[in-house]
Formats: sequence, C-alpha cells, structure tokens
Amino acid sequence: MKWHHVQANWAAFYEAIMDKWPDADESELDEIDGDQRAFLAYLVDVTGQEPEEIREELREWLVGEIPSDVVMDPVHDNHSIALSSKFVNEGEDEFSDDARFGDDSDKDD
Repeated sequence: MKWHHVQANWAAFYEAIMDKWPDADESELDEIDGDQRAFLAYLVDVTGQEPEEIREELREWLVGEIPSDVVMDPVHDNHSIALSSKFVNEGEDEFSDDARFGDDSDKDD
C-alpha cells in the first residue's frame, strides 16, 4: 500500500498501527492526522529507536494489507472472496449466499 492510502483513511489504520507499535496512543494519532513526517517523529520519540530503523519498519508495515474497512469496492471484495475459497468445502461456491444458514445471533446459548 502507499502512504496516501494511510493518510486518506488515517483513523481506520489506528488498530494496525497500535498492533505494530503498541506504545502508540490514539489521542496522539488523532493529532498526527496522517502526516507521515509527524508520524515518523512520533514513533522515534515513543519507541526510542533511530529514525532510520523506524523508516525501515514503516516500509515493511506498508507492505501489509489495507484494512478491510478502508477498501470497500466490489473488485476488492470479490478478490477477497475468491481468496477465501481455500476455506470453503469442495463443491461449494464461495460466492453463493449463505443466508440459508441464518444469523449467528439467532442461536440459543
């Protein structure tokens, strides 16, 4: 992914950011508002690592997947569904509607 994906959907990346850098604080991320330089400086401050180490970590992190709530278009959704086919039993269609199975919230505990 590119930084513009992160910047345009900054709040949607909070969970992924805090997974990668657990010392990050959500209120501080609010103030950074997707500014890459400010984010790098913040990570250097929070982690105590050298700027080049943080840049490398950020490059590696950007190789990861875009959170699903950021990408909500049919092309991406259909691609993700197709990838899920490895979890679907043989003979079943990963694109078929599973409404016949009902809602999980309808089950009695």
